[in-house]
Amino acid sequence: MRSFNELSITEATDNWKNQIKSEVERQTKEYILKVDENEYLKYLQNRYALEPLVIDLSTENIGEPVKKRESRESRFHDERYVVDVYYFTISYQFTGASDIFRLRPNPWSMTSYDINVNEHRGSVSFTFGIDKQDAGEFNRQKEQAKSAAFANLNNANTNINAWNNQLSGIIEPIFRQRKASLLKENEFFAAINLKVNDDTNSLFSVPVIQRKILPQPNVDKKKVFSASPSIAQETYEHLLELLNGVGRGMERKPSLYKGKDENGIRDVFLSQLELRYDGVTATGETFNSGGKTDIILKYAPDGSNLFVAECKFWTGASGFQATITQLFDRYLTWRDSKVAVMMFVKGNDFTSVLNNIRTEARLHPYYVRTNGQHGETSFSYIFRLKQDAEKEVQMEVMAFHFDKI
Repeated sequence: MRSFNELSITEATDNWKNQIKSEVERQTKEYILKVDENEYLKYLQNRYALEPLVIDLSTENIGEPVKKRESRESRFHDERYVVDVYYFTISYQFTGASDIFRLRPNPWSMTSYDINVNEHRGSVSFTFGIDKQDAGEFNRQKEQAKSAAFANLNNANTNINAWNNQLSGIIEPIFRQRKASLLKENEFFAAINLKVNDDTNSLFSVPVIQRKILPQPNVDKKKVFSASPSIAQETYEHLLELLNGVGRGMERKPSLYKGKDENGIRDVFLSQLELRYDGVTATGETFNSGGKTDIILKYAPDGSNLFVAECKFWTGASGFQATITQLFDRYLTWRDSKVAVMMFVKGNDFTSVLNNIRTEARLHPYYVRTNGQHGETSFSYIFRLKQDAEKEVQMEVMAFHFDKI
């Protein structure tokens, strides 16, 4: 190829943008809606970023010369003569994207040379000939060829660095536009109550949790859809209301909790969850991520987590902090977004415990902000995941006074 003279940088970047768009468009609807957005964007950026070229001149290798007898024309007489010409191939090792050798950068020095790129070996070479057995002439010809071959290397790398720097701004709009289009389509289908065949790859509908007692609410046209089954905010609020109602009922009827350990009290809450909701399974002591958590509400068809809760007796501020850490570090996955910590309080210092909860929750390293409360003993917070500071999780801390345990 002619070094740095095959394809303009403008044509190349246009081609790469089209490739990115085509790759995103080829993905199925289900994949685009289900995939971890940050991971997919990072994958695309790694795939289409180019490593700048570095030619290691210290690895110069002079190949065995090839001698050819060639006819030459005399400068002063209309005569021809035969001379021995020695052709030398000079090669260097390189790192980086070999495609850059083909790019005509902007700006471009009007200098080029025939080169051969061996991507497998990571080497680039050029060939020149001399008709004298003269070391000085050899070095002059070699340096001229090398200078011409690599004259545009720095300009090409500058263009590639600019491409890499703007890549995120190119990829994200392409992905988000496609995802937004698919979500809008789901929104439309949900608004008209269209039933979609689960076996088809063309559509992916979000499962809906139906509560047995209350009528199913109308579909909100402005609802944001997610391809990962997740509990709707309205359902989450009803769920918290139910758990708080069960806990307050147990406070009034000590026989429901008296003599029970954490698991026994937890089972009372579990029984109410199973009675209240269709299309879900409520389980206790279930493995999730790195350990067993006390309550998990799962979407029955595919086992996706909808709600995770941890139940503990209050043992003090340090124990409360440890419970939150355990919940987030061991039990939650990236897709868990709605959780609860249920504290069972013995003794007569309940008001002091509530004050401690308000203080200690804000001191936890995963705390983001306070998000209101549901009554006097149920506090709402936004926390973050340990492994992803941008991933927010709604956490409810519910306290129940079981003083006669």
